[in-house]
Amino acid sequence: MKYLFLFFFLSTSILRVQSQTRGELEDVSPETIAKLKSAGVVRYSDFGAKGDGKSEDIQAIAQAHEFANEHRLPVKADEGATYYIGGADLTAIIQTDTDFGTASFLIDDREAENTNAPVFLVKSDQQSYQLEGITSLRRNQEKLDVKLPQRSLITVTNAHVKQYIRFGPNVNNGAPQTDIFLVDREGNVDGNAPIIWDFEQITDIRVLPIDEETLTVKGGRFTTIANQEESKYNYYSRNLSIQRSNVVVDGLEHRITGEGEHGAPYGGFVNISNCTDVTVKNSVLTGHKTYQTIGRAGTTVSMGTYDISIGRALNVSFVNCSQTNDIDDATYWGIMGSNYCKNLLFDNCTFSRFDAHMGVANATIRNSKLGHMGINAIGSGTFTVENSEIRGRSLINLRSDYGSTWEGEVVIRDCVFVPSGGRPVAASLISGYNSGQHDFGYTCYMPERITFENLRIDDSNHPEDYLGPAIFGNFNSENVDDSYREKFPYVKTKEVRLKNVTTVSGRDLRLSDNAHMFGAVKVGVQ
Repeated sequence: MKYLFLFFFLSTSILRVQSQTRGELEDVSPETIAKLKSAGVVRYSDFGAKGDGKSEDIQAIAQAHEFANEHRLPVKADEGATYYIGGADLTAIIQTDTDFGTASFLIDDREAENTNAPVFLVKSDQQSYQLEGITSLRRNQEKLDVKLPQRSLITVTNAHVKQYIRFGPNVNNGAPQTDIFLVDREGNVDGNAPIIWDFEQITDIRVLPIDEETLTVKGGRFTTIANQEESKYNYYSRNLSIQRSNVVVDGLEHRITGEGEHGAPYGGFVNISNCTDVTVKNSVLTGHKTYQTIGRAGTTVSMGTYDISIGRALNVSFVNCSQTNDIDDATYWGIMGSNYCKNLLFDNCTFSRFDAHMGVANATIRNSKLGHMGINAIGSGTFTVENSEIRGRSLINLRSDYGSTWEGEVVIRDCVFVPSGGRPVAASLISGYNSGQHDFGYTCYMPERITFENLRIDDSNHPEDYLGPAIFGNFNSENVDDSYREKFPYVKTKEVRLKNVTTVSGRDLRLSDNAHMFGAVKVGVQ
């Protein structure tokens, strides 16, 4: 089960920071309270932070935020300070606007007491609660028979149904059926993020009230001193965790130092979960070094390790963001991973990867450049890629470990595809694998309709026997005639629309190496 932890930890429950050791706010004199209120801002030095890069400052930082939260004051780091954060099991709770400015934060993970304790947690001061009276839900249901005090997120689970039953080296027994959606006070479900499953039973359903006022976190130069553990699935989450709706992160930088020959993986320095409407902009992040271990199936696997993780979240945007390392350097794992999300956006970003593990409903990539791990996704709704350069092995890879399923539509418009970053490969636009013999816990679909409009395929560097790029990779090399039987039928694409698709090699675009599997696909050229 520990391999299910790959992403399940970031998306299935709210972090329980109450169990962590917390710095107790010492008695603050009325004079000090009056002084800080008069200043209108709380600084870490007000609570004893040294900012010299050597002294442990996390307790002072946590106390400063606790005071600011109590008195509804913003927090501002001291300009030019370098705050050392050692291994103490202590989390600073952010509930007011925070300006890290040009201050530096050195997070030392070499002797962390609790690898799952975030350093900073952006957290609502409103409490979640159980929703009574709802015993089932249906897909695309428009309304719940409830009245709520405010607009809220609803999280729902049916532990009796398993989905995302993984296939491959990290095979597992699946995860409980789950969903997250947005309702107004009258119980109307937001149609832009619909309920995507039928829930015959409900074992848990909770209300997460939404903070309507935007909270802003600005600046900050963070450096993680990497852990030195064995290369095993023991995820580190000493990070900035966002579990509050309506948050803007602006101008954050995160770098990594001290990565050696081995280390445990990371669950995202920016970790967003159980919330809606979060924007990260003008920020710089860093891909983590890839380490290998033995997977559940007993074979060697590369461990996913992330600087961006998003789970059970709606309407999350990354705007004008980039990473410090080369997006084509395969020694670093793809920077982003997600689970159970809806409406994800990359706009004007330069990253090594976009990834949706256990599903995304609706995603958009525009004005962006994606590197060696490209676009990997499963899910539903509409996946749109516009005015972007994609440098992965395929333009979109439908993840085979979760059935290569996309129930909906894919639109590729005004893009450049550079297969494998220019290395000589036989290119395909849509790749994946589904044998039809594995039960993933749901029916698997290929996109019903795929549109390629104004697509330039830079396949100038290609193998000698290259026949030209294929629309579809060979999704199942055994399914080559009518005698093949799929135990769990894989629903194929109905239509592909092509408009102004060109290749640098001059070779024509082909359907697939597997003409039988895709023989019924209607291809229209405009």
